[in-house]
Amino acid sequence: MPATLKQFRQIALSFPETQEQSHQHHPDFRVAGKIFATLGYPDKNWGMVKLTPEQQEELIHDEPKSFVPAAGAWGRQGSTTVRLNSVKKSTLHRALEAAWRNTAPKDLVKTFKTAGRIKRSPTPAA
Repeated sequence: MPATLKQFRQIALSFPETQEQSHQHHPDFRVAGKIFATLGYPDKNWGMVKLTPEQQEELIHDEPKSFVPAAGAWGRQGSTTVRLNSVKKSTLHRALEAAWRNTAPKDLVKTFKTAGRIKRSPTPAA
């Protein structure tokens, strides 16, 4: 079953210390003041997750209809758009968790235990 805007928001907000704000008129999700996901860009059928290039490659390989690199340098650095009407909720959860883990402070990540299946980058996200 495809994910919805409401599910994207619920999953993103389920991670510790996540806040919803707005950036360029789109809802975004932040941890420690840094964006790890956004909703509604380029339109209401899409979201974005801040992944590593390796994580992006893995998801695009596994679900090419659901994940597409963002345009330009952002996409080459791992920012990945998510087509909500084709992504499975479980896969969306994996992608959002990876984006949160990539962005959250290391001490916070250590306190959050799950069975994430997407690798964490060895270097912190900018």
